[in-house]
Amino acid sequence: MGIAENIEKIRAEIDEAARRSGRTGGDILLVAASKMNGAEAVRAAVAAGVDACGENRVQEMLQKLSERAYDGAPLHFIGHLQRNKVKSVVGKVNLIQSADSPELIRLISAQAEKLGIVQDILIEVNIGGEENKTGMALQYLPEALDTAAESAGVRVRGLMTVPPISAESEKNRAFFAQMRELFVDIGRKKYNNNIIMDFLSMGMSADFRDAILEGANMVRIGSSIFGARDYTK
Repeated sequence: MGIAENIEKIRAEIDEAARRSGRTGGDILLVAASKMNGAEAVRAAVAAGVDACGENRVQEMLQKLSERAYDGAPLHFIGHLQRNKVKSVVGKVNLIQSADSPELIRLISAQAEKLGIVQDILIEVNIGGEENKTGMALQYLPEALDTAAESAGVRVRGLMTVPPISAESEKNRAFFAQMRELFVDIGRKKYNNNIIMDFLSMGMSADFRDAILEGANMVRIGSSIFGARDYTK
């Protein structure tokens, strides 16, 4: 199948999972994770109606921006953001999904203030506590939220996670459920207007159905849209 057909199939699966959780597919944002896919493929995904495009690598993102690959869809940065690349990302994307430390939040805010903008971010949580994964440990989440609340250049729009890989759906869902509890709990607290819990971004090609069942309203799908990535290139 082509990209448009893949997206149509994914939309149907999203809708099914959403209905099982008391919502509809219209409540779930589909982000096309386009790492290692060229501008032509990204344009096809945009034409097929994805809600946003997500990039993991700064240089790849800048190249596709120069090719106007994302025209017609919001752009999200979803990969690990190195501190020395903040200036290359802030102001060029609608949402940074991977703010993973209080220091990074401060750097994003400082750059946004220089540009006279407010940069929307998600706080990335390492919900499984894995040493080889990005995202902040749970104990640093309160500090990150306090930092963001005091930073005029950022607006927190929610949380993001990449849970441990598991072939067992029950294990996946336990991590997703924990994220949902965090998301709801933060939303109940009285932060100022730059802490807004709008988006819970979790779930990729292998596990987005479980993520939606546990409350995700944003999923990041790559290989199921574009096909398997060739890491030998």
